[in-house]
Amino acid sequence: MRSLTRTSRRRIAIFATLVVLTAGSILYLGPLGWMISTALKTPDQIYDLPIRWIPDPVDWGNFVELFTEVPFAQYIGNTVVLTALGVLGSITGSSLAAYGFARFRFRGRNALFVVMLSTMMIPVWVTIVPSYVFFGEIGWLDTYLPILVPAFFATPFNTFLLRQFFLSIPQELDEAARIDGAGSVRIFFQIILPLSVPALMMVGLFSFLFFWNDYLGPLIYLQSQELYPLSLGVANFVGTYNQNYPLMMMAAMVSMLPCIALFAIAQKWFMQGIVISGVKG
Repeated sequence: MRSLTRTSRRRIAIFATLVVLTAGSILYLGPLGWMISTALKTPDQIYDLPIRWIPDPVDWGNFVELFTEVPFAQYIGNTVVLTALGVLGSITGSSLAAYGFARFRFRGRNALFVVMLSTMMIPVWVTIVPSYVFFGEIGWLDTYLPILVPAFFATPFNTFLLRQFFLSIPQELDEAARIDGAGSVRIFFQIILPLSVPALMMVGLFSFLFFWNDYLGPLIYLQSQELYPLSLGVANFVGTYNQNYPLMMMAAMVSMLPCIALFAIAQKWFMQGIVISGVKG
């Protein structure tokens, strides 16, 4: 009888969890569904009551107009370049810094690591003005350099994640490689990095989402419209076509599709990286 009671309680708990998750999913997916539906509607269908979730007819002309009325293809190209270089810089700089903190022993290593992590508590608004003045003095304004160069010098969050992962790799592998004559650089590239693919994928995913959606950095440092990424391009587009809701929703949908696709593809690596990166402190 007690076993049946436990089974019943477990089934009720599972059912309640499914109900809560389903309700939460509907709340989160509702606006997304409305955006997709609106993007494929004609302007006169937007104000139909009750809401028509399936457009009739479907207006694919919004997609064509999006790329003919504004330089949306150029915005996408700029974003691809900015994101690709940003992801490369984040992985390169953070992995090198994490390798140093995880494998090299030097005086003040832990203190320096704590100082690096403490910079995550500094609000970004505090550093905007000095950063802008500094980059202006060296002539980097209206270029991608102020956005990309800092990524190549490691970011605290990515460095922390990779360091935690590197610490979980047995030191015996390094020692065996050194006996065979391998140096620190060779160990890093031939042992540490191949074993750290899940963590590197996670850092790459986070970096992709950051640079693809970054609005503040381009807003501050870029003035030329031909350099605008999607974040600024869509904001500028909304200001111009603020009464054309289907076109605005089409712009938003095109902008977010790569992020959704990447997460769907890399979800396995993402979850595996989160689990393993917290194994060892």
